[in-house]
Amino acid sequence: MQEKGMAMARPVLVTSASGGRQGKTGRHVAELLLGRGVPVRAFVHTIDERSDRLRALGAEIFEGDFLDARSVMRAAQGASAIYFAYPVQDGLLDATAAMALAAREAGVSRLVNLVMLQSSLDAPTPRMRQNYLSEQVFDWAGIGAVHIRATVFYENVAALVRQSLPAQGAVRLPWGRDTTVLPLVAGEDVGRVAAGLLTASQPAPGSHYPLIGATLSLQEIVATFGRVLGKEVRYEEISDEEWRRDALARGYNAHAVEHLSNLWRALRGAGIAPNDPRYAISETIEAIGGARPKTFEAFVREREAELTPRAA
Repeated sequence: MQEKGMAMARPVLVTSASGGRQGKTGRHVAELLLGRGVPVRAFVHTIDERSDRLRALGAEIFEGDFLDARSVMRAAQGASAIYFAYPVQDGLLDATAAMALAAREAGVSRLVNLVMLQSSLDAPTPRMRQNYLSEQVFDWAGIGAVHIRATVFYENVAALVRQSLPAQGAVRLPWGRDTTVLPLVAGEDVGRVAAGLLTASQPAPGSHYPLIGATLSLQEIVATFGRVLGKEVRYEEISDEEWRRDALARGYNAHAVEHLSNLWRALRGAGIAPNDPRYAISETIEAIGGARPKTFEAFVREREAELTPRAA
């Protein structure tokens, strides 16, 4: 359902604009663009209080379906640029093909595509391998596609930790020893880079922008939660199978569970060193996003209430 009577300026089509389980980058992009006076067409799956908030900020709301090519083509009609962020669930390649066709038919000359840090045919998870194919489709479409390759979101870590920390005082995950190192980034920083790429001078089509905001050991991550919450926090390693069962019971879809299970296994075995230059903080975050990367501790302090046990 498309709203009527919006301004005639060509909007930026922002997908996943309401936000979801991951870094909510679509919501960040929509709000940042609106704050800069850029017209936004917010592509949402369902009209609810989240889309109502975007409408109140001035967005045009388009209720559509990534997997319905006709819906996607209507959404892209008249758009000047597109932010494409598909949730971690089945259907990425179908959604990519529909959006590539829609963007080409609409004459779009810039598309910012969000994928994961490792995007290749030999990447360790099925989703990462699909990301690579998605990049190729957008490049072939000739729509000025550029690709943001983001690592694990702070928001994902918080969601995982929230499953055990408030009630049990422990971080229970299948991440191996506490020396395991994870590259991380704030969804907000990814959104700022995406907004910058959508509004700056035309970047070279096919360009890739790796985004890492911090590289921390599991020991440092656990210590950060303890420091912010002012209490002892311990790490308890669990098996992959235990994590899978719990994730499915909590409503994670099978595609996401398969991706994350393989990702945890890859991170455990990667042996990343904290000072490995391949996982250095990305200068792109400040150069294009306009601010230094948010620290993990600053992020946790913002989420402190979510990680504190509620009084009975």
